[in-house]
Amino acid sequence: GLAKARDLKGEDYNVIALIGDGSLSGGEALEGFDMSATLGTNFIIIVNDNEMSIAPNQGGLYDNLRLLRETNGMAECNFFKSLGFQYHYLEEGNDIEKLIELFQKVKDTPNPTVLHIHTQKGLGVKAAMDNKEMFHWILPNTLDENNEIIERNHQKHETYCSLTNDYILEKAKNDPTIIAITPATPGVYEFTQDFRDKLGRQYTDVGIAEEHAVAYASGLAKNGAKPVLAVMSSFIQRAYDQLSQDLCLNNSPVTLLIHWGGISSADATHLCCFDIPLMCNIPNLVYLSPVNKEEYMRMLDYAVNQTERPIAIRVPAGDLISTGIEDTTDYSLLNKYKVEQVGSEVAILGLGNFYYLAKEVKEELKNFGIDATLINPRFITGIDENLMNALKQNHKIVITLEDGVLDGGFGEKIARFYGSSDMKVLNYGAKKEFPDRVPLDELYNRYRLKKELIAQDVLSIIEKAVV
Repeated sequence: GLAKARDLKGEDYNVIALIGDGSLSGGEALEGFDMSATLGTNFIIIVNDNEMSIAPNQGGLYDNLRLLRETNGMAECNFFKSLGFQYHYLEEGNDIEKLIELFQKVKDTPNPTVLHIHTQKGLGVKAAMDNKEMFHWILPNTLDENNEIIERNHQKHETYCSLTNDYILEKAKNDPTIIAITPATPGVYEFTQDFRDKLGRQYTDVGIAEEHAVAYASGLAKNGAKPVLAVMSSFIQRAYDQLSQDLCLNNSPVTLLIHWGGISSADATHLCCFDIPLMCNIPNLVYLSPVNKEEYMRMLDYAVNQTERPIAIRVPAGDLISTGIEDTTDYSLLNKYKVEQVGSEVAILGLGNFYYLAKEVKEELKNFGIDATLINPRFITGIDENLMNALKQNHKIVITLEDGVLDGGFGEKIARFYGSSDMKVLNYGAKKEFPDRVPLDELYNRYRLKKELIAQDVLSIIEKAVV
């Protein structure tokens, strides 16, 4: 687009795009390659080929990249040339002088050109070279002063990921149709190499291709398999059309596990607060939000074994919480909320991660003589109309708490339900914005997601009503 705009304006300069080999598997990247090859003008694409995505590369395209590396770019079978690009290969991609020489050679080229540059991921730090997947991202204090990994005593403890993986492995032993799928981010869900090896052909990494992951899972389910697709909240955004048209329109019984969903201090390209409004308004999809281990395992088992509809589960963020009491809920009875504690005057709906904030708000309100009703909705995609109507009898205010963007989300459904009644509804969640590395506590204050601030809002409404 930048190159085309330059040409439309009659300007003259180089336009250069940089892409990693792992990103070549994405549909948008392939679409861009296909179209840009026909520009007939200056456009330079640098392909940084370090033989890795986040995990190892997956897909037939990478066989061709390997062939090109092995032949120093001379193989007749050349993906880039087949599209019409001028092509140059550089084996010593970490050699600055040779890079400059190549760049000078192609500068001001009148044709779409690909520079295929082979680099070493982690060059200069042995720990990074030896642990490429781990070092896609690491936390501070991972290395000591000698650039060696600091060994720590990690006691194995249960997480929502470990529970999921144990469940999948156990099911796969007796059911060859169980299959785990990831779009290139296995580390997020603790899909370790050992886990992958044990699953064998019952595991697929589709590469950085979330759209294909959803459509692939839908096809699997339509033909009798039981796919479990794990994906980060921020990356499921890439697959809206496939969620709608390929998955939900076909009503394919896929299990979607959405990880890291919630308000965070992440950078603007990895925000995980948009999945609820994105997904909860697509027909046929049931989106569940557990608050503890027992609910999560019950929902997971229901989702995998049912054959009626696509089920998504918002995997709880943070440490695992267990009640020690088995959940016996029949989740096929849709949109039935759980009343955890009965009160009056104020009802608090704490969805998923924010259920525990709802408990704090309830305790805060007790200081002001208000014994609120505490509700665990569990279902993001529907309203428990019987319960919401029952609240009208002895409640004046309903509070909704959701760990995500408010616009188009869960709370707005509740507000719309009560729109023609006298019930006051307070929705709490994130504003529609792109915060970039903003500290979480600052965001919580900005959004009034503190028990004291919420209590102030409630008291303000009650005082006005008294006046």
